[in-house]
Amino acid sequence: MKPAVTIKKVAYRGWKNCCRISNGKVELIVTTDVGPRVIRFGFIGGQNLFKEYDAQLGKRGGKVWRIYGGHRLWHAPEDANRTYFPDNFPVTVEQHAGQARFIQPVETTTGIQKEIEIKLAPNRVSVELVHRLRNTGAWPVELAPWALSVMAPGGTGIIPLPARGSHPKDLLPGNSLTLWQYTDMSDRRWTWGRQYILLRQDSDSKSQPQKLGALIPDGWAGYALNGQLFVNKFAWVAGANYADYGCNFETFTNHEMLEIETLGSFTKIAPGQTVEHTETWSLFDNVPAPECDRDVAQHVLPNIRR
Repeated sequence: MKPAVTIKKVAYRGWKNCCRISNGKVELIVTTDVGPRVIRFGFIGGQNLFKEYDAQLGKRGGKVWRIYGGHRLWHAPEDANRTYFPDNFPVTVEQHAGQARFIQPVETTTGIQKEIEIKLAPNRVSVELVHRLRNTGAWPVELAPWALSVMAPGGTGIIPLPARGSHPKDLLPGNSLTLWQYTDMSDRRWTWGRQYILLRQDSDSKSQPQKLGALIPDGWAGYALNGQLFVNKFAWVAGANYADYGCNFETFTNHEMLEIETLGSFTKIAPGQTVEHTETWSLFDNVPAPECDRDVAQHVLPNIRR
């Protein structure tokens, strides 16, 4: 019998109205009482690759933004007032064959309406997420779609760099990295390889936050956790205007979690129009956490190429 994708209503961690999307191999749990948030992604019966903030699970309503955990949609650039609009209220769900669309109420402060459409492949571990930002206001708005996955603690983020060159053949710069004022390149959680940057999440309460942005033409980043590998694939458009000095990828970590963040390019959205940003997730088992470039080449790249 051909594998099928099922979508059904379930209760999860205090929320009564979640959607479980599964193909018999993996499952996603999406909140609809708040969000939308993909609060769980993992093999059936296995670990959740996403962080859950236990004290916030099941909560609803209120004017204070909550991180909750899981995967969410924002719009860049980050601003203390605009970005942290609380998503604490019910969302609309539209179901189609093998996929579901989760639509948030319009943000009253920005006029932007967020939605995430999720399509799970029936016979393999591949999830397509189309993130949409719709301008419901009366004037054009310039912004960039920004998708953030809050990964469970204890893993290692994997960031590929563009192909390396040599001197004196390659005289022009090949890529840029964006550092925040609190980024500490001497922090022991970083591994600066020739072809890859690794960032380890450390739950030591004394660990200070770290953040890095990059332009990744290869269009993928990963997170290795307890023998499993989460791969996020996303787009890069040559010549497009990206946020934060040209980043289509960013990562952030503190003592609680590590974020895998992808960004679309800046777009001026006319009233009534929508901009989209797509990610594709994969999950692999029996993959050790890399500690250097050689480990990535040996254990991670074969899965990326699959």
